[in-house]
Amino acid sequence: MSNDRTAELLAAVRAVENGERSADTFFTERKQPASPARRPAAGGAQDRADAGGVPAGRAPAGQAAPRPARGEGLLGGRIVVPEEVRALLAEGGAPESLAPRVVEALGEGAAEVLRADPWQLLAVAGVHPEQADGFARALLGEEAGPGDARRAVALVVRLLERAALRGDTVQEPAALAEGLARHALPDPQEAVREAVDAGAVLVFEDALDAGPAPSTPGRGSGQGAEEEAGEEQRPVRMLFGLDRYALAEESLADALARIASTFDTAHQGRGAADTADTAVESAAPGWSAAAEAAPSPSAKELIATAAGSGLVTHSGGEASRAEIAALVVAARRLGLRAWALTHTDDGRARMTRLVEAVTGPDGTAAAAAAATAATQTDEADGETGQGGQGGQGGESGAHTVADTGCATVAGTLAGTEGPERDAEGMLAVDLLAVCDAPQLDAEGAAALLESLPDGARLVLSGDPGVLGAAGPGQVFGDLVAARYCPHVASRTPDPGPVGELVSGIGVGELLQVEAPGKEVVIVPVQDAGEAVHRTVQLVADSVPRAIGVPTEDTQVITPGHGGSAGTRALNAALKERLNPGPGRFAGFDPGDRVAHSPAPGRTEIGTVASADEEGLHLSCHGRTLTVPPDRVPETLRHGWAMTAHQAAGLRWPAAVVVLPGDATEALSRAWVYTAFGRGEQHLSVVHGAGDALPRAVVSGPAPERVTRLRVLLTESARAAEADGVGEGDMGSTD
Repeated sequence: MSNDRTAELLAAVRAVENGERSADTFFTERKQPASPARRPAAGGAQDRADAGGVPAGRAPAGQAAPRPARGEGLLGGRIVVPEEVRALLAEGGAPESLAPRVVEALGEGAAEVLRADPWQLLAVAGVHPEQADGFARALLGEEAGPGDARRAVALVVRLLERAALRGDTVQEPAALAEGLARHALPDPQEAVREAVDAGAVLVFEDALDAGPAPSTPGRGSGQGAEEEAGEEQRPVRMLFGLDRYALAEESLADALARIASTFDTAHQGRGAADTADTAVESAAPGWSAAAEAAPSPSAKELIATAAGSGLVTHSGGEASRAEIAALVVAARRLGLRAWALTHTDDGRARMTRLVEAVTGPDGTAAAAAAATAATQTDEADGETGQGGQGGQGGESGAHTVADTGCATVAGTLAGTEGPERDAEGMLAVDLLAVCDAPQLDAEGAAALLESLPDGARLVLSGDPGVLGAAGPGQVFGDLVAARYCPHVASRTPDPGPVGELVSGIGVGELLQVEAPGKEVVIVPVQDAGEAVHRTVQLVADSVPRAIGVPTEDTQVITPGHGGSAGTRALNAALKERLNPGPGRFAGFDPGDRVAHSPAPGRTEIGTVASADEEGLHLSCHGRTLTVPPDRVPETLRHGWAMTAHQAAGLRWPAAVVVLPGDATEALSRAWVYTAFGRGEQHLSVVHGAGDALPRAVVSGPAPERVTRLRVLLTESARAAEADGVGEGDMGSTD
């Protein structure tokens, strides 16, 4: 791409964003798709399902929701590769080993798809643009030029898919142009036009001044009409996105607006109540009594706020989860169908213990203290363990899940646990509290909220300092930043030296905390080899002997999988010490600790129980699951050591965080906050990163993702206020 073309594209974008040029002129030479930026109506969920996004259909109770039909093997079944696919790959010079992934991505008709458009090979995981170009040249010969419209569309889609892996739901034109420039496209503007015309990409125009509308009288009058005409010239921000992610945010914004309007007071004041007492006064009598009986001031404020609001956000550390437990118990005592959802099975087990503690004989401060203790101490019967004892603990609590109203988000969406569904597929709930809300991506959140019935209350709760969702979107952060609903910030600090250290990191301070019981230990190392040696020593000997936490309840966390002290190296050393064996079953032996990741962003720790021709049989939190042989390489790793991203939503009595010198670029405040916060009682830091650690802590919050949800919410609030003003004016003329 020439520099002149790049400059032309960026200049056009600036003109649109400054209001000097209509966004329509950006595509004047091409026929536009029908209203691509229009908000989907009630049928938008089905549109997104048809586009391969979140399934709109809802499963009856106990059945999994349908998945997009993009090929076989998505649920772990064996993939049958048609012979014509193998033949076409051989003709194009692609390895035969690619065939299963091609069928998984493009379906049984992959050969026909690739024959018509060889660059569709880019839809297959692991294929690079250079490889797709070679494949196309082999099939098309000289016809496969760099300016081929099919190549242009495929590259634009690939750039947006790569952006989604970073968490972005949309991209700005400048970022898209920069990416296209690296692939020798002769005309990037034309490439974007082709992608839009083909329906592969949507274009959006978001107002740069989006926000609550001023309460201006005269709507409907001549003055109001002039103002509305002026609003048409508001500067906009042009964005491009794939339909599945961009439309998921639009459907999510619609669902949030529906839930927030459950009560008349939901939009009258978007900040939390000034005091808990003020909120209690406005709550119904039953809720008022429940708030007064709350075990803590923050729990009182949360209960009172949820009483009068359909949508509430709640933030805090691990200790604040007791406030969610108090809310769920209070709602259930009022006869409501209340549930708490978590990101992981481990989180569900911890929430179950909190709910059981709050539902003690009196539910007073003593019960709250017991609930807090349940998050910090390892019970004598091993309920909090993650290894063999932990499996027994999870099993002992499994039969109480329905009684306590605790489940996971994934299990609820799949219909394997959680609230039942009615005849229309809606969740049978009156109040839903979602913990670990920062781990919700746009698609998952949209699927969950679409299942909430009218009149239900929704509380999204989480720690804003942890690493964000694995999928695209920043739902919790955007919702809080938009100030769209009441927000309750917990004032309950995480206890102990570990809690003090992590709280300081959250505000950019690396504190020297007092740790008389060796709750926090720093182990300096010189190189990666020493880091691995000291880590094994800590897990196998020092922590069990000096701290009293057994090896099976200690988790190692490191920045990445590769490197001399990444998860691969650490797991190899830990296996040799803790469970040596030949790795008879795809590299695993019975007794190995494993990290099972059935989907991006979802990781559970388990133990290999056995193996046979059906696959590896794992014990995870008291339940047994089987991983088929062809799914083992991509979903299973040894789990003595894992990354902080994998550990989000999980906690152990002790954590050993490894900071090797060759991984300093991966450190950030959010990474350190998440990793250091995984230990409940003890934290050991194997420190070889030098001053990279304090630099990461003071570096500031993680960069925001490029999304549309915040603008959609603020525009929704603006429209709601305008409607309210208009109704008031009409009422005054009667």
